[in-house]
Amino acid sequence: MSWREIAVPLAIAEDGLARLDERLRASPIREGWVARTHFYDAAGSLWLDGELVHLEDLVLHDAAMDARTPTHELTRAHAVLRTRRRIASAAADWALTQEGLASLLGRELPVQGGPASALRETEHREEKAASDESETDEAWAAELAAIDAIVSRSSAVLAGEAASPSNRKPDIYDPDWNEEARLEEWRDDIKRLDNLPPVLAVAAAIVAWENIEPLQSAAWLGRVLGASILRARGKARFHLPCLCVGLRALPRETRFARGAGPRLLTFIQAITAAAEQGLKDHDRWILARHQLERHLAGRRSTSKLPALIELMLTTPLASAQLIAKRLEITPRAAQDLIAELGIREITGRGRYRAWAII
Repeated sequence: MSWREIAVPLAIAEDGLARLDERLRASPIREGWVARTHFYDAAGSLWLDGELVHLEDLVLHDAAMDARTPTHELTRAHAVLRTRRRIASAAADWALTQEGLASLLGRELPVQGGPASALRETEHREEKAASDESETDEAWAAELAAIDAIVSRSSAVLAGEAASPSNRKPDIYDPDWNEEARLEEWRDDIKRLDNLPPVLAVAAAIVAWENIEPLQSAAWLGRVLGASILRARGKARFHLPCLCVGLRALPRETRFARGAGPRLLTFIQAITAAAEQGLKDHDRWILARHQLERHLAGRRSTSKLPALIELMLTTPLASAQLIAKRLEITPRAAQDLIAELGIREITGRGRYRAWAII
């Protein structure tokens, strides 16, 4: 694509993203906005992969209060949610490092050369020298290391952050698919994008992820890492952009455009759409907060209403049981507080009732 075709959409995306981040910088509901949008983007990620996950099911599953047995799609959406939280809570460039990727994937990635490699080799020699003092100490250290490795791998599998090696059957997964080499190739590609504008670099990085296909599973990780690049480049210092929300807002023909150039433009437009939706959500939620705070006039300092307002702003929806658990009150008291605030009920289900600030 020529620069003429991409310059205007790129400028619009850069401007929209900067306005959203500046709006969130001093926003009183920033933490709630970030917490809510994690849920929206996780559900959107599964939607882009052709799977439907109800937002209320994801919220209840995250709170360990499932109304029914979790589906495979729900556990995958929860893995996306957990990954976004980990990236958002870590240093801006953590997810793009070898150590960050290894942690996100629940595996040990090889470190090639450099001070980090030398440091690890030194530590290994010191540990070996210490373990050679006695055969008993060596056996004990090996036993502890094996236990630590099993616990770490099992925790990653149960959290949905990595696939169990025993489950990688040759009729499903390609045994010759070198994920470590492909990930390293992708990391080398994004290093060559440093001179590009942040939004264009992110679009190019996601297109490269689609072309290289580093992982046989968890293809959604490329979109989350793309959002992480915007944080690392200082374009989104106060939030983790919701690229899946933006992609979902695009027309189908734009979302499934083919070719490197059209794909670049697709992701640039997705960033624009995500920023526009983020601004709309922020303004709507902060207005709702002001309206709800009117009910606090004349309340006692021990009232649970302020905490309930903050809770409703940090989650897409809340059931009576969830409110009771977070505020340490009874479900009946939770329903009474909801009635005082006049928050809209959205589920209409007989098994449980839930309310939300739309």
